Amino acid sequence: MTDLPKRHMKRLEDRILPIIVAGFFISIWHGLSLLVYSDYLLPSPSSAIKAIFELLMNGTLIDHLLTSLTRVFLGFTLASILAIPIGLILGWYTRAMNAFNPLIQVLRPISPIAWIPLAILWFGIGDKPAIFIIFITSFFPVLISSASAVRNIDASIIKAAVNFGARGIDMLRKVVLPACFPQIVVGLRISLGIAWVIIVAAEMVGMRSGLGFMILDARNFLRIDMVVAGMVIIGLVGLGLDRLVCSIENNIRRKYGFSSS
Repeated sequence: MTDLPKRHMKRLEDRILPIIVAGFFISIWHGLSLLVYSDYLLPSPSSAIKAIFELLMNGTLIDHLLTSLTRVFLGFTLASILAIPIGLILGWYTRAMNAFNPLIQVLRPISPIAWIPLAILWFGIGDKPAIFIIFITSFFPVLISSASAVRNIDASIIKAAVNFGARGIDMLRKVVLPACFPQIVVGLRISLGIAWVIIVAAEMVGMRSGLGFMILDARNFLRIDMVVAGMVIIGLVGLGLDRLVCSIENNIRRKYGFSSS
């Protein structure tokens, strides 16, 4: 029973501390905006909030936000569907990893932004080049984390599973996947965060919609308050996406018997 109050205090602390930090950050932001004396150079938090409401009222924010989220979702999902099984195969078969690893290490460091000219040339203007860029962005982190997860499985787990008769698909589904899951989720979280950063940058080059285009368009009209408002929205959505992945992770951890944080 003594653990119950401690758990409640920890949950309360987990909720209050982020609010305190956020309040401290907003206070510094407000103070800096007062020192600058110019909403053009650094809009205040209140100016950014007003700009967000303006974008909400005229429907601009929702349209661009849904466009960006759709592009990220499609590119990230396609990359994960391909990268996870390929990564598991490469991690399981050492010869395959030795054969493909040099190619992976050549392609992986190429910035996704560098693919934009080719993406526009191949797919034209619209959603397809953006989805392709997100696919490239997400593929390699998930692939590498999946392969690394397999290679880091404790050998005693595999031996115990073999002794109990696990083979083939059963070995993959009941042993390998649960053992690899925590590290694969780390790769998914990292790739999703990078994808959300890259989509905004990609939409500033050769795109006519999305949050990146909205920020660029606001800059062209000298609406710096809307630029900052867009930055705030990007950060908040990024936080929401990370929390969503964490929630899915915790649910699957409970399913497989891992402790949930």
